[in-house]
Amino acid sequence: MAPRRRDLLSAGAAALATFGLAGCNSRETNGAGTEAASETGSADATSTSASSPAGITAHAAVAAEWNAYRARVWDALALGVAGEPGSGARVVQNTFARFEGASGAYGAHEVLESTGEENYEGFEGALGALRTEGLAAGDLERAREAAANADAALSAAQRTVVDGATADALDLQLLGVTARNAAVAATVGETAAAGDVAEAVRNRFEAASVSDALESAADDAYDRFESALDGVVSAAEDGDAEGVRTEAKAAFTAAVDGSYAVAPSETHAGTGHLAALQARGWDAAALAGAGGPSTNYAHAAGLTIYRARVHDARWLAAVGEVERAATMVQDVFAHFEGARAHEALEEADGEAYEGFESGLSSLQSAIESGDSEGADEALATVDSNLVAGIEALAGSNAPLLEAAFFRARFADARERYRRGEGDVAASAAEDLFSRFEENELDVHETVESTSEELYASFEEEHLSGLIDAFGAGDDDAVATHYEGVQSTLLEFATAAGSTPTVSGAEAAYLAARGFDASAVDALGDDARARAVGQEAFQHFEAGAGGYHEALEAADESRYESFEAALSALIDAAGNGEDVYAPATTFNAEAVASAYAIVGSGGGSNADAAGRVMQDAFAHFEEARVHELIEEADHNAYETFERRLDAYLTALDEGGDVAVAAGSFADAAQYGQFALVDAVEDVPLDLDLSGGGSESGESGGDSSLQGGPNVVEGVPEDADHVVDMQAVAFEPAELTVSQGDKVAWAHSAGEPHSVTAYEEDLPDGATYWASGGFESQSAAESGWEEGRGAVQSGQSYVRTFETTGSHEYYCIPHEAAGMTGTVVVE
Repeated sequence: MAPRRRDLLSAGAAALATFGLAGCNSRETNGAGTEAASETGSADATSTSASSPAGITAHAAVAAEWNAYRARVWDALALGVAGEPGSGARVVQNTFARFEGASGAYGAHEVLESTGEENYEGFEGALGALRTEGLAAGDLERAREAAANADAALSAAQRTVVDGATADALDLQLLGVTARNAAVAATVGETAAAGDVAEAVRNRFEAASVSDALESAADDAYDRFESALDGVVSAAEDGDAEGVRTEAKAAFTAAVDGSYAVAPSETHAGTGHLAALQARGWDAAALAGAGGPSTNYAHAAGLTIYRARVHDARWLAAVGEVERAATMVQDVFAHFEGARAHEALEEADGEAYEGFESGLSSLQSAIESGDSEGADEALATVDSNLVAGIEALAGSNAPLLEAAFFRARFADARERYRRGEGDVAASAAEDLFSRFEENELDVHETVESTSEELYASFEEEHLSGLIDAFGAGDDDAVATHYEGVQSTLLEFATAAGSTPTVSGAEAAYLAARGFDASAVDALGDDARARAVGQEAFQHFEAGAGGYHEALEAADESRYESFEAALSALIDAAGNGEDVYAPATTFNAEAVASAYAIVGSGGGSNADAAGRVMQDAFAHFEEARVHELIEEADHNAYETFERRLDAYLTALDEGGDVAVAAGSFADAAQYGQFALVDAVEDVPLDLDLSGGGSESGESGGDSSLQGGPNVVEGVPEDADHVVDMQAVAFEPAELTVSQGDKVAWAHSAGEPHSVTAYEEDLPDGATYWASGGFESQSAAESGWEEGRGAVQSGQSYVRTFETTGSHEYYCIPHEAAGMTGTVVVE
């Protein structure tokens, strides 16, 4: 079951503090870090403008940026501790993607690599372990260990590029950021967790070298910081949430004030100060994305309805209702053009967006021309691109929408069975069986991991039984197994999802049933159309997995208009009127209900996230860094404030928080470089035009070569396509038939390789890898020489002839868990 909101927020806050400070330098190790930094600083000082404070270089901005990465590592662990390891794993993947895209001489990626193999590989390897061995595997102890290792690698790197005093100031600022998480716990009433946060911060502070540095440099800030932490503990013991928030804010302020005393200059401290505000932005993003679905989930629910509608259109075309079928497809296109999901899909997966629209056009043309084979091909194109879009938008919640789609398609199959088309119904059920076995949208694995009993009941008992019953024309068995697949899938959804996510899926299912009523009405069966509408109403009134109550609580007027629209559909069928228009109206209500519930369901988290950023805004307006950045670079100042305001708007209005957070982070990094008078050194891939994407897509590198079977684009005759994302193959496991051609298409991140594990190849298989190498060692050596790379716009292609399991990996991103399997049958 999904964690309670309070559990999520308080556990997340505690995790950020308890485990998020391992990298703070201890008193014993401060000297070595200072010496190493001095050498680097003096070497680079000549490349910095004379207007910068003495000794400060662009490396100070990079070191500050690493503080934001350290904060994100602990955000990911916090989500795992709070019961959302999938969300935590996505934070790690997005962090890795941003890191990989941080190119340029002063990008976080390039500079970390220059500090030494131990730091660079330690960070990347720890990130990979955090995602795959820790969060994805459900092993929190391993996740904690990996998070600490990632943090320590960055902390060590900081002390090789800046002096020890600057590194101490960065540690103090990170402690202050973490102390503010006590307020998050207090906001939701978990004051005990707030006390744990403060205790953990105090323990780490007392053990860190910055403790002595702060006491020596600014004993007032030292006293205020410790006093504020004590105040948080005391207020927590008294159950005083407002007191916790007040004292946590005071702790952050004292830490930031102290950092200006500890750092060698105002500019050094100000650079880290902006990174601290960036870290607060990432905290808000993690908070907004956890415990409740984002607006993207409602977009994905809308796409799920489109899937059901185009299948209905194909059904009507197949039985001769060509005009209505073509109209339905045209209306899907028209609806999408004005839908909230339109822009979201285009941003999330441009290829899926284009494929969906072109597929719709082809489907309409094929239906109108009576091209049955062309219609089937176009339907498959539309559906596959919608699946890709749903996956991009819904993420780990996609299996819930897939279950709703299955239920809608099972309902279609039963309607066709009622009309004497038993073979067609059986074929439809067999198609769903295949989709389930192929783990479309991760539904197979998620059902099985949620409940083995439900999994066995759905697949082995009812789905198999329904296929047989359809084929045999056994009415009683059809009724039994149809009810079985419907009930087990709904039970799965309520077990695996939260009320908002289940409600979004139910909105899609009921909208699909509304269009089913219009389909059978178009075929002349008014009575059955009315019955379908009544069944949908009864399902909603019975609770629909919590959908009924959730909609009423989220928006009572929307609840009333939803029921009125469904009643109007039933009345139209009962009066012998055309049901399509009221079905379309009901669809609009269902879609709107999904947005209303998702907004309400995630609202508590979004409100808390909004408060985080409102506090950040208020803090910035009164902070020393406000004047510093305004004087240093007015454009950087304006960009920072504009992006911060846009972030607040996204949180307040249910916008795309991930994009807004990335955009704000870019502005903060811009400001970090502006403060050290190194705008010309801003990483080349930094987005300063308004996007904020984390894809990290970097384009091609002319110094790299692909080699044999690395081609431009994706071959049209490819039987399967695997997307190479920033640090993952998607799908990670693919089952193909002997003789199938597979293309690995670069879709995000830095250049990748596709390299087989030599020892794991099936007997008799020829070694394979991008670059055409004859062994794994040759592939790894070739990569070091710039060969075997698959870059943006390219794909690696291989035809599989040897059956068995072929394991493979990406050489530069293996440590991050970028591995895959092709099973050849």
